[in-house]
Amino acid sequence: MVERGSGLRLLTHAVLLLGVAVVAFPLYLTFVASTHTSQAIAQAPMPLLPGASLLDNYRAAWQGTGGGSGSKAPVGHMMTVSLVSALVIALGKIAISLLSAFAIVYFRFPLRMLCFWAIFITLMLPVEVRISPTYKVVSDLGMLDSYAGLTVPLIASATATFLFRQFFLTVPDELLEAARIDGAGPLRFFFDVLLPLSATSMAALFVIQFIYGWNQYLWPLLVTTREDMYPVVIGIKRMISAGDSEMQWNVVMATAMLAMLPPALVVVLMQKWFVKGLVDTEK
Repeated sequence: MVERGSGLRLLTHAVLLLGVAVVAFPLYLTFVASTHTSQAIAQAPMPLLPGASLLDNYRAAWQGTGGGSGSKAPVGHMMTVSLVSALVIALGKIAISLLSAFAIVYFRFPLRMLCFWAIFITLMLPVEVRISPTYKVVSDLGMLDSYAGLTVPLIASATATFLFRQFFLTVPDELLEAARIDGAGPLRFFFDVLLPLSATSMAALFVIQFIYGWNQYLWPLLVTTREDMYPVVIGIKRMISAGDSEMQWNVVMATAMLAMLPPALVVVLMQKWFVKGLVDTEK
């Protein structure tokens, strides 16, 4: 076994600390800006230490009493819209992908593989190609400015279907045969055998899809026109639409910090399952 020298160890830690500093410094500046008044932020240079306006700024952002001439939608309500949308998108993608992969792997029906490749080939279509026809369908169905409009067009996932299909192909056939001998039907086999085996994969996909749904920008920008249906990402964009001269950047930065909390909590709380779902090969 080769022992690492102290110099190499110091160099490794220095590079690691440098990387952390590069990533964390913008977040630190955002937090500092959220604790000062707008006048202090406008000064050059901007203060690099936290100020005394933290509670006032976060209260103004949460209640929607700040933000200048831009959007004044309460951040609490916008985060609720984002939370509902992200949960529906994440859970919907997992549920639909599980069922579609289960049908493709365990049922023998005509054109089975054609159906799979029709799903898989949608990965080659950029989102922008599907935006116009999808918007037309949502508009004709009267789903604009609604949770259904924000979530339903986004809950199908060819990637998740492919991943679950590949996992199901690794499940030993002996489990299926044992389930048949015990008199279990397809749904019993699905719920009692496949779902428990897929728990780590579902957890990893949930983290990825939750962050994907939370950070959606282009689609909510098209289908929402009322402030009460703005997700928090759109709310931040609307808050800064008035221009620098009329903007209360301290409230905007407080809103940005609040918007980062839910996805950060999901990653931290589900980190163990997320890592296990990505690297665990003992299926």
